[in-house]
Formats: sequence, structure tokens, C-alpha cells
Amino acid sequence: MPNPTAAMLVIGDEILSGRTRDANMYHLAGKLTEVGLDLREVRVVSDDRGAIVEAVQALAAAHDHVFTSGGIGPTHDDITADCIAAAFGAEIDVRADALAILKQHYATTGIELNEARLRMARIPAGATLIDNPVSAAPGFTLANVHVMAGVPSVFQAMVEALLPQLVGGAPLVSETLRVLRGEGDIAGPLGALAEEYPTLSLGSYPFQQKNGRYGSNVVIRGSDAALVRQAKQRLAETFRE
Repeated sequence: MPNPTAAMLVIGDEILSGRTRDANMYHLAGKLTEVGLDLREVRVVSDDRGAIVEAVQALAAAHDHVFTSGGIGPTHDDITADCIAAAFGAEIDVRADALAILKQHYATTGIELNEARLRMARIPAGATLIDNPVSAAPGFTLANVHVMAGVPSVFQAMVEALLPQLVGGAPLVSETLRVLRGEGDIAGPLGALAEEYPTLSLGSYPFQQKNGRYGSNVVIRGSDAALVRQAKQRLAETFRE
């Protein structure tokens, strides 16, 4: 039985402008691999309501899980929560459960819970909260969309809180074979091996060393560790020098 599929939606003008380098996709991909959720697609959209709603609806219809990062803070351009609500036709307002979390947090820190910070307690009706042990303001899950912060430390903490609640499949394993030949030389045998092992994913990633010598790292991925090792051995025998 194939593993559940996942997509990620990265939200924020700062990513598209190049001002901020996204680290969340890299982190999420590794974590999903561990729990047997296949990340199939990643999109990056600006802080634009129409673009976010359209992307959420498309990804939610195509995949078992959608993970978003960014746009749930206290400023005017943090519109993700409203967009998720709009994508599913849900009402949104300050929720008592989220508000209680923020009140407790800010009472402890001595920081004022002002109108701007209250925005982070606006949660769509029907959503369940995602714990945020770093800065308290929760994320949430609505239908199959999991909405989390863009700050990497907070995003990572939310992922850790969320993943145990999701049902994954077989964790993926990978093996890498370093081949000191060009992709033009390995393409034929690699294609034949891919046909022989249709349940595995085979990728070729070329490199060039400082001394001018070049080659490819062939990565073999799959949920059957024995089959992955077998395919690697077959490939190693093919390119043994």
C-alpha cells in the first residue's frame, strides 16, 4: 500500500524576494521521510489572499496532507489564517482556547496582550490547535491542512508536536552510490535499473571535483530497505571499475 502523500505551501513575500532563505522545507522533508509521508510537492506564494486560497484548495485536493509555513503572526500581512478559513468556507474569530494560551503566556512573560497579538488567537471554526512550546501562539489543523509558523525554531517545534498525531506509512530509506562517470554514461544502465525496480526512486546528482574529475551521486530511495540495498549492489556491479 503506498504511503500517504504530502505537499508544503511556503507563504511570504520575504521568501520570494530573496531576503529570507527558507529552511523549513528542508526540515519538513526529512521529518516526513522518517514517518512515511511522501512529500510530493512544494509551492511558494506571496502574501496575496487569492494566491494562498487557490494554492491551499489545489494542494488539499491533490494530497493527503498539506503543511504550510508563514503568515500567522501579529502583523497586517499575516493573513494565512484568514485565507485557510476562506479556502474551506469556515468562520474565523478569536477562539477561547487559543486566547487562554496567549493570556497565560503573556501573563508569565509580563508582555502586554495587545490587539496585534490577539490576532494570533484568530482560529477558523472547526480547526484543532497545534502546540507551540516556543512562543505559545498556536498553529492549527483544518481538514487536511496543517498551518504553522514561518520562524524556523517555531516551525520545527510545531512539526514535532504534530507528527505523532498523523498516520504515516513505511519510513523511507535511502542509499547513495558515488559513480565517477558522467550522466551520459550512466543514463542507460540507470534507466534499465529503474524499470527493473519500479517501486524505488532513483535519482542522479552530478558533481565536479576541484581536480576537474566529475561523476554522479546516485540516490536510491524506497520503503523496502532490502530492496534498496539490492538495487545499489546491482548498480555497483554495473559500474565497477
